[in-house]
Amino acid sequence: MPVANTKAPARIQIQYPTPTVDGGRYPAKRVVGDVVAVTADVFRDGHEVLRAVVRFRGPGSRGWTEAPLHPLDAHVNGVRWGGEFTVTTQGRWEFTIEAWSDTFATWRDELQRKLGAGQSDLAGELSEGVVMLEQAMARARETGDRDAIESVLEVLGDPAGAPAAALAPDLFTAMERASERTGSTTLERPLALEVDRVGAAFASWYELFPRSWGGLAEVEKQIPAIAELGFDVLYFPPIHPIGESNRKGPNNTLTAAPGDPGSPYAIGSEEGGHDAVHPELGTLEDVRSLCATAREHGMDVALDLALNASPDHPWLKAHPEWFQQRPDGTLKYAENPPKRYQDIYNFNWDTEDWRELWQAWRDVVVHWVETGIKVFRVDNPHTKPFPFWEWLIREVHAVDRDVVFLAEAFTRRAVMRHLAKIGFTQSYTYFTWKNSRGELSEYVSELAHGPEREYFRPNLFINTPDILHAYLQHGGPPAFVSRLVLAGTLSPAYGIYSGYEHFENVPVREGSEEYLDSEKYETRQRALDGPLLPMIRRLNEIRRENPALQRLENVTFLETYNEALIAYVKSVPGNTIVCVANIDPQHAQEGSVVIPAHLGLAPAFAVGDLLTGEHYDWRIGPNYVRLDPAGKQAHVLRVEQQ
Repeated sequence: MPVANTKAPARIQIQYPTPTVDGGRYPAKRVVGDVVAVTADVFRDGHEVLRAVVRFRGPGSRGWTEAPLHPLDAHVNGVRWGGEFTVTTQGRWEFTIEAWSDTFATWRDELQRKLGAGQSDLAGELSEGVVMLEQAMARARETGDRDAIESVLEVLGDPAGAPAAALAPDLFTAMERASERTGSTTLERPLALEVDRVGAAFASWYELFPRSWGGLAEVEKQIPAIAELGFDVLYFPPIHPIGESNRKGPNNTLTAAPGDPGSPYAIGSEEGGHDAVHPELGTLEDVRSLCATAREHGMDVALDLALNASPDHPWLKAHPEWFQQRPDGTLKYAENPPKRYQDIYNFNWDTEDWRELWQAWRDVVVHWVETGIKVFRVDNPHTKPFPFWEWLIREVHAVDRDVVFLAEAFTRRAVMRHLAKIGFTQSYTYFTWKNSRGELSEYVSELAHGPEREYFRPNLFINTPDILHAYLQHGGPPAFVSRLVLAGTLSPAYGIYSGYEHFENVPVREGSEEYLDSEKYETRQRALDGPLLPMIRRLNEIRRENPALQRLENVTFLETYNEALIAYVKSVPGNTIVCVANIDPQHAQEGSVVIPAHLGLAPAFAVGDLLTGEHYDWRIGPNYVRLDPAGKQAHVLRVEQQ
């Protein structure tokens, strides 16, 4: 059969480009100011010299900018190529890779080898060179390039001219700019990058219940002190009206006494739904004022987006079809066996009225964005449709690209990954349940160096109102210190729930992760005076002062010769941090932290402990460490004089 193509098929192959997620189906993630490292396999049949560039453009740009790619291995025509470009604005970026055969460089290489071999009959080769130079002259834009090409043309046009003139470096440079891109090939379609603000990746979170602090106006008074502690995000559970029907009492009891406030997750009453503020907390104007004060102190306010409703929510009367009903007409309340939430009803995401339901939620989120909320911690997103989240996040970002979405999804790993792929900015993790050296090093290494590094941004919340791990219950203050250091130095984003600074560690019963007298069901009297706050402040200062701690992919775990000691190094040019933590909260532990030579540090170097101010002499190889719960539980060491 005759060949059907009217255009010759491409001879250059571009394979395995990075960064990419699922072959380009979803965008990789970066933040403003990131240098994006781009790699790909670039090759073709034959021995032609290849050239390649990465072409990129920011949101709203029509034209492309180029940056060179170069072979990454030792061979002059290596298969793996790499280069980089910097993303400077938020939004959806695109990039592609273009590769072509450099006919002049190929010709020049052959000529050089023939001259080196002593061959003298090169008339045919020189005639080819003359044609290429003449064609390039017509394309050359810079005067210097035209002069370089013209001078060599004169030499090659003279029978007595020296062929070696074609090897002149200035000619090579001129021809790189002026030659045609022969056989140019690009990726089938551009790849996407979703670029967020820096706070989307690097932030310290502090969670509190406003009702335990006297309401929104009183919380606003605390913002300067919370900002001074180094927190970037102040996060509230739902602040909406709470239903009366099936209201829970203290410790999740089924009967509430008069005056019991109920769970803030049982959203909705006669006073309003998800777009309203509980009257006992304040008003919408209080929210606006609080958000403005937070911005003045360099902080964001985060609000819990809980897509459930109490039996008293206004939407149950206005849109009963939006809720899950049994055949007998009763509504199905929320369950996560063995947990039961009798005060909460689920939405019916399969309703025929789904478009109106989606739009209603979009309006709720935009309403809070307009009051100043720029961060949403989304409650149980894995129990709602993936297409809904992909649509909602895109819709909200069309209104305000600064908005950050944190997925609270402690579920199957594949589901957590998919939520990140479809648009969630950050994600909760399994960190709370990783407490041994092996578990931590394996899990964090997967996040930092595996495929998830391109799109899954972990937020290492140490505790939540629902999660008080047995390690904290039984470890006492040393356990709180080690987990704080681990969370704050392993991940660019971490968080604590208020009470952590007071070492609160009593469960409702043995074997449970629920707090006794949980703040979810009763009002507590809170104040910013916990004994761990000075260390929290210092840790947040250290995070801000050391760029190495503001990234995840730069972590390398180190040998310690003791399973109770975990050590790792994080480094960027000019800044190297070595962290060591004793994960045994009961006993002193000794070991040797091994610094490998491939880190590029001097054979001997000084380190300063940023937590205590002490200084030590370290070296490549093993370095003795002793950490005692009665004294110091961790080192955060900065390599000095790099």
